[in-house]
Amino acid sequence: MATVSLFLKTVHDTVHVLGKKPSFSEPKIYTGGIDPSEWSKLSKKEKEDALSKDWYVYWSYRDPNTGKLKRQPNIKAGANRMANKRERLAHLRTLSRNLLFLLDKGFDPYSDNTHLLPMFDPANEEIQQQTGIVAPKQDKPVTVDTTISIGTDSGKTTLISAVDDALAFKSHTLSATSFSRFKSRANQFSEWARNKLGNDLAVEDLDRKLAMEYLRTVLERTSARTHNNTKADLSSLFQFFEDNGLITNNFVKGIRSLPTKPNLHRTYSLDQLKMLDNYLASNDPVLLLFVRFVSYAFLRPIEVCRLLVGDIDTVNKLIHVRTKTKQRATKILPDILLEHLPDLSAFDPKSNLFALDSIGGYWDTLEDNKRNHYSKQFKKAKDALGLGKEYGLYSYRHTFITQVYHKLAKKFPPAMAKGKLMLITGHTTMSALEKYLRDINAELPEDYSHLLKELE
Repeated sequence: MATVSLFLKTVHDTVHVLGKKPSFSEPKIYTGGIDPSEWSKLSKKEKEDALSKDWYVYWSYRDPNTGKLKRQPNIKAGANRMANKRERLAHLRTLSRNLLFLLDKGFDPYSDNTHLLPMFDPANEEIQQQTGIVAPKQDKPVTVDTTISIGTDSGKTTLISAVDDALAFKSHTLSATSFSRFKSRANQFSEWARNKLGNDLAVEDLDRKLAMEYLRTVLERTSARTHNNTKADLSSLFQFFEDNGLITNNFVKGIRSLPTKPNLHRTYSLDQLKMLDNYLASNDPVLLLFVRFVSYAFLRPIEVCRLLVGDIDTVNKLIHVRTKTKQRATKILPDILLEHLPDLSAFDPKSNLFALDSIGGYWDTLEDNKRNHYSKQFKKAKDALGLGKEYGLYSYRHTFITQVYHKLAKKFPPAMAKGKLMLITGHTTMSALEKYLRDINAELPEDYSHLLKELE
């Protein structure tokens, strides 16, 4: 029984015929989770990691029984025996173009494909001239079964294959830190499900009951917050399955999140701020500048860790911030922060603004590791000054936003004060800002003693 690869190898790699709108997705290439156009920018280790993974062509075809696009088995055709990116990618591009040609010509993985056989007849020169197909010369005739069969015996997509495809897609849409968490949770679920139901478990066999059972195991060994974060990543994974026709609906989306207690940091008093400033100025000036970005630019600690030297525009007094969705936001660089900055002109614009215990430099590690490093450094200061766990780097942001809001509220009506504050903090909606102000107890009433005295 011939596979689609047999046809692909005999199709000329320059042929591309457009037909009517097909019932299939255009074939795409998975390249080990990296963007081939960025190959020259990758480190040697990143290149080796990419080449250690399987590269393949993936595609979907509409299932005649369900009417939904259904993921078909990956096509490798020996690509992963090629040792370098150039040869491997060229081979897969040829397969991808040839597969698209066959699909345009009417190839259907669910039916007989006898009508395609004349294109592969070496004696049929007329067909070859019209289509551009070059049939291989053979010493002996080859008998080809006219029923083309591809895929597993069950015709279903395995969970492990589907997760690999989801990771390949998400690696281009998530930041390194977010992708690392997503990858870990997706693989943990896949391993758990396959241990429970078998290594050949198909995506189509997953259901809401199984997902809820897994989330219960997460809750039992961790916390409600971890349960909710895991559910969010599983929902993203299953949304990919739905979008690619592997399941009919994303049932994880409908699973309720559990209530959690917010872990809010307390605001600092003026005396505590002075005490911390004096300690950091003497013991850790790099960390002092770090907390000033949190205090004066109202950045979150993780956003400070993402800053590159080139993100700081001292001429136009701007800070270009990278968010977790890889979008860029622009904030002003206030003079109170600018005056504390060293001369950055000598540093590479692509280097990290905050490296490991230094300003400007290269620090090749995950963003979570960077944030954890500065959190640990700040804990040393807290311990030395006797501050408890209710205080942290986030406390700076809460403290200074509260101070700014109180000053604005004295000059402007509440709505106008909040409107000006929203531009400073970067909240995208008024409701989000108001919720934040309530959470940090920034909105407190004036002394109401006179109202109570009237009741005496």
